[in-house]
Amino acid sequence: MPIDFIQERKKQKYLTLILMAVFVITAVILWFGYFRKPKPVSENAPVGSIKEIKIDFDVLDNQFLQESQVFEKAPSFEGEIGRDNPFLPY
Repeated sequence: MPIDFIQERKKQKYLTLILMAVFVITAVILWFGYFRKPKPVSENAPVGSIKEIKIDFDVLDNQFLQESQVFEKAPSFEGEIGRDNPFLPY
């Protein structure tokens, strides 16, 4: 019988440690993810951090693009268009 009590105490001890670890991990996640205030974003960015945007239009002079053709318009549909109520059985 005493062996059973010792094993039960060991199980309880491990479960208590695991539960405390879960609480600590949850508290850390909540502290850093939810309760911490975000840093204010400054609207005036430093002048050196803004990069100039340069668009390369030389890509449009590619030979492949020069040889491509424009799609023709699809012809309009001629003839009878479907049933009045498509959900009715035949």
